[in-house]
Amino acid sequence: MASDRPGALPGHGPVDLDRSSVAALRPATVARLDGGFWGGRATQNSEVRIPDGATRLRDAGNVTNLELAAARKTAGYRGDLPFLDSDVYKWIEAAAWDARHGTDPAVERIVVELVALLGRAQEPDGYLQSYFQVHRPGERFVDLQWGHDLYCAGHLVQAAIARARVLGDRDLLEVAERFVSAIADELGPDGRRVGIGGHPEVEMALVELYRHTGNVSHLELARVLIDRRGHGLLGAGRFGSAYWQDDVPVREAIEARGHAVRQLYLLCGVVDTYLETGEELLLDVAERQWLDLVSRKTYLTGGQGARHTDESLGDGFELPPDRAYCETCAAIGSVMLSWRLLLATGRARYADLIERTLYNGFLSGASLDGEGYRYVNPLQVRHARAGVAGDQGPFFSPWFRCACCPPNVMRLLASLEHYVCARRDDGLALHQYMSGEFGDESFQVRVDTAYPYSGEVIVDVTRAPAGEAALALRVPGWAQGTSASINGEPVTERGEGGWLLLRRTWRVDDRVRLELPMHVRTTRADDRVDAVRGALALERGPLVYCLEEADNTGVSLDEIVSVAATEDEGHDPALLGGVTTIRVDVDVADHGADHDWWSYGAVGAHAPIGRRTVVAIPFYAWGNRTLGAMRVWIPSPADPKQSIAASRGGATTTWPDRRPTADGRDVPRERPEGEE
Repeated sequence: MASDRPGALPGHGPVDLDRSSVAALRPATVARLDGGFWGGRATQNSEVRIPDGATRLRDAGNVTNLELAAARKTAGYRGDLPFLDSDVYKWIEAAAWDARHGTDPAVERIVVELVALLGRAQEPDGYLQSYFQVHRPGERFVDLQWGHDLYCAGHLVQAAIARARVLGDRDLLEVAERFVSAIADELGPDGRRVGIGGHPEVEMALVELYRHTGNVSHLELARVLIDRRGHGLLGAGRFGSAYWQDDVPVREAIEARGHAVRQLYLLCGVVDTYLETGEELLLDVAERQWLDLVSRKTYLTGGQGARHTDESLGDGFELPPDRAYCETCAAIGSVMLSWRLLLATGRARYADLIERTLYNGFLSGASLDGEGYRYVNPLQVRHARAGVAGDQGPFFSPWFRCACCPPNVMRLLASLEHYVCARRDDGLALHQYMSGEFGDESFQVRVDTAYPYSGEVIVDVTRAPAGEAALALRVPGWAQGTSASINGEPVTERGEGGWLLLRRTWRVDDRVRLELPMHVRTTRADDRVDAVRGALALERGPLVYCLEEADNTGVSLDEIVSVAATEDEGHDPALLGGVTTIRVDVDVADHGADHDWWSYGAVGAHAPIGRRTVVAIPFYAWGNRTLGAMRVWIPSPADPKQSIAASRGGATTTWPDRRPTADGRDVPRERPEGEE
């Protein structure tokens, strides 16, 4: 779906690292998605999701609560959650980033009205949260565990910065700064009390406010809140102090733990603080926890969060596919964290996880028609759960009681173009492959690609710097056998550390062609993941695949006992907005033929087996037709030589191919004997 979005204004996005003395990379200042897989989704976000979000926020009562606060009423609060204002702020932020391509008059009118409303609702001392102003009048900062005062303030700050950077509007920024002043008076270095918020978020917002305004007190407040966490100030609560990462001081934490989104947002603030202070211990602890997170607590899709009860990460290798929580907001938080770590270090492994999460863990949370969202994103849905929807269900809903995910989806899609390309000291680093224009005032490129279904990426130089410069192209960990050419001449440079570094004197109209191999891969999990031991998954390019009932009527996905071979793959432009499918031969058991009242039997006893052919589709596209079963992990033979890879010469891998070591280097994964 081609994009007709006008050119974006040059300038900074959600993160501005121009003042950082330690950043390895800095976001490109020229960034525009145009056509292709993601350009179409950005247009849909602008035309469907953001306008619809305004209506949903009004209907759900979020706006009404602010109106009650503005009228100084102390009754009538709608909803039972204290953080509903934050959904309004995320929506305003999404509308602001989207306005880089030209404002929608109807959307901008709503935003202007909301900004004025927030100014009226704000208390004289700067405090602003409708839940406490209306529902619990006279109380503020009294429930730091669950009250979300600081969380809401963080989202307000980010929305205000987006408005200021895109439109030059300072009205919302003044509201946000007054709220921050109220927080500093209460909880700052010289505040009335010592405390922290139960849901980290404000820390990264405060650092960005410092970057935008130059007011060092905002950076200092962020540091104070980070320094205080881990000393038990929040108490145990319902789930223990690890739930809000308040059990171990930040600089001593080794393990990623607790509520997934809280952990990810906290680490974003930690990395942001490192980028402005240069305190290496903060970067070390963030990288250490990221490594724990991705090596032991991340699903194949990039999703994070194994437990429903407390929305937490769970223990290492506790990754059940059918009970996976994988909140969409956690996927967004993961992208935000990995992006910051990429900018801080320049290491390709962070961009690899961004890619995996964007195409799978994140995109599965947004329906193809632009009108629905998932809160949770399991990797298997059984027939018994096929009808479950809502906040905890696996199927799309237009909105939720706890609607944190929909406006979060909107703001990431609206700002996604900033996550594609970065500036090096000596050139550019293209780390995600999306069609559009990227660079800075001296070096710009045009990218055209049908990725993720085609591995061909065309990069045309549209503005060339004077003298020699580098163009770094990320080679994904799965892309063994990648090749490239410049103006038709094969590239002789060898990739290193996940990057293909092309250094030369560039000229306008120079063309780089990158070819990423897109064969089907079979993947197995670490043997310590008990829930999927003896199973395999299908991948192609950056996409994880799944079997869905809609494509496989007459086959019970729960009855599949082994995979025999793949037959073929083909792109169907009419299916699910255009997807490449994979056909798989599987053995299916007929348990109904001999099943009695007991589900267990002697070793060696088997139900009758029949051979069937099933179709696999990209995981992000499932659930967009009918409500039904789905699974990513498929039982497989114990002998890897009998797997799909042997049937078609593809590769059997355990993600990632490029394994991060303890000292931060990316090294090739050693292949087990017998694996090709």
